[in-house]
Amino acid sequence: MYGFAAYAIWGLFPLYFPLLKPAGADEVLAHRVIWTLVSMGLLLAVTRGWSWIRRMTRRQWLLLTVAATVIAVNWGTYIVAVNSGHTIEASLGYFINPLITVLIGVVLLRERLRPWQWGALAVGAAAVVVLTVDYGRPPWIALVLALTFGTYGLMKKSAAMPSAESLAVEGAVLALPALGLMIWIQTQDTAAFGHAGTGNVLLILSLGVVTAVPLMLFNASAQRLPLTSLGLLQYVAPVLQFLVGLLIQHEAMPTSRWMGFTLVWVALSVLTWDALRTARRVRTEEPVTVAA
Repeated sequence: MYGFAAYAIWGLFPLYFPLLKPAGADEVLAHRVIWTLVSMGLLLAVTRGWSWIRRMTRRQWLLLTVAATVIAVNWGTYIVAVNSGHTIEASLGYFINPLITVLIGVVLLRERLRPWQWGALAVGAAAVVVLTVDYGRPPWIALVLALTFGTYGLMKKSAAMPSAESLAVEGAVLALPALGLMIWIQTQDTAAFGHAGTGNVLLILSLGVVTAVPLMLFNASAQRLPLTSLGLLQYVAPVLQFLVGLLIQHEAMPTSRWMGFTLVWVALSVLTWDALRTARRVRTEEPVTVAA
């Protein structure tokens, strides 16, 4: 339930960000950084304190700086997408994210793939070609979201820090640029915050909680579920995003786009089946330890 709730909240983000209008994507991004940092700071002050900062290494700071940069690009791209009628393409980014993660493993970590994984990547590449023809351009929104989120995951894994602490560091890294952006928007007289009513102010202030709550739920589920179950749950978010774009926002889905998405779903089915099959085989091959 923790895991499902986390992915369900992420999946319903396309209904939340349009509520922040007339705030533009740049203003929403800046406020999201600041209020997420405030939320994480309060949480850590109450629960864990600040001694962990002294134990951080230079390598962890560097990795989390890269993570902060790519997640800022990811957040900004996503906000622009859902507020400009490209929710379905945004969902595609999170559908293909597992394929991009596998590709990152091959290119950067020199991992060796199983034949079925290569097959899934090939089908995924064919889907990108079909969707490029359909859109008349590469599906840039989906590719940017998948690449940035895949890179973010790699940096977070390498940094090996708890999510609350790492998210606080990421917020601290981005705080000065975010504050500078907020001030610049105010000086241009284009800011919505404080100028579009109390409801808009409260919604923007909720950005920190909306970011932090699903993260905490995800962590709770990650501590209780095997990775195979957690991996299956990750499809809840893009499925909900796709349905929001199709059924609520009424975005176009011509036949050629259905073909491209179908190829992506076939690739994901192959990848998931192979992962489950491999996990089952590893469990059966594990030696049984008998107490003396």
